[in-house]
Amino acid sequence: MTTSAVIPIKQLEDAKQRLSGLLNTDERKRLFQVMVGDVLTAVEACTYIDDIVVVTDDQAVAALARGFGAEIRPEPETPGLIEAVTETGKQLAAEGVGCMLFLPGDVPLVTPEELEVVLEGFGVSDQPEFMIVPASDLGGSNCVACSPPDCMSFGFGIDSFRKHLGLARDRGIDPQVAKLPGIGLDIDTPSDISELMAEVERSTQGRGGSTVRFLEEIGIKQRLEEEFADIG
Repeated sequence: MTTSAVIPIKQLEDAKQRLSGLLNTDERKRLFQVMVGDVLTAVEACTYIDDIVVVTDDQAVAALARGFGAEIRPEPETPGLIEAVTETGKQLAAEGVGCMLFLPGDVPLVTPEELEVVLEGFGVSDQPEFMIVPASDLGGSNCVACSPPDCMSFGFGIDSFRKHLGLARDRGIDPQVAKLPGIGLDIDTPSDISELMAEVERSTQGRGGSTVRFLEEIGIKQRLEEEFADIG
């Protein structure tokens, strides 16, 4: 069975607006770019993934993704994450792909081992299967796997983890859940960056790759101290 990883990426120009008090425009673009690189590194190294599909209209992202052997597909006419994943799932199913793994571009602590936890033994049933990895706060959906790729409707957005559980059950699918710390940490706010740096300090595995190096280069620890001091 073929498994395709699908990573939708919006324009870098619009990246991570909620970090505007901590990073300037160029830094936010660079942060998102290096996070995408770390995600692609983990996906490329996962032996259970056969193909990488990046859905984007951003030429810089496309050039980066091609360096990892990714296929680039344009964003759908109707913009949005739900539309991008839904449309790509339909395309992959029509192409005979057995499993689709959705992953966002802002989970830089993801590892090949975590992706293997999601995919090991997945999709072997002759019935539709759905696996979800929630965000650490159990609000968002930071990774989903679908077999076949078009077996689900999607509800990304606020409280999407619980929405997806309900959507799966509505389709007669018993959803599987895996709580994984790397995938569970998506980077949207200064608090997320603080947690990222704390997690890297706790870890002995050298996680975070280019993302952590970039944040260290711009002096993120001091910026965070000033950010939270101002809030306090």
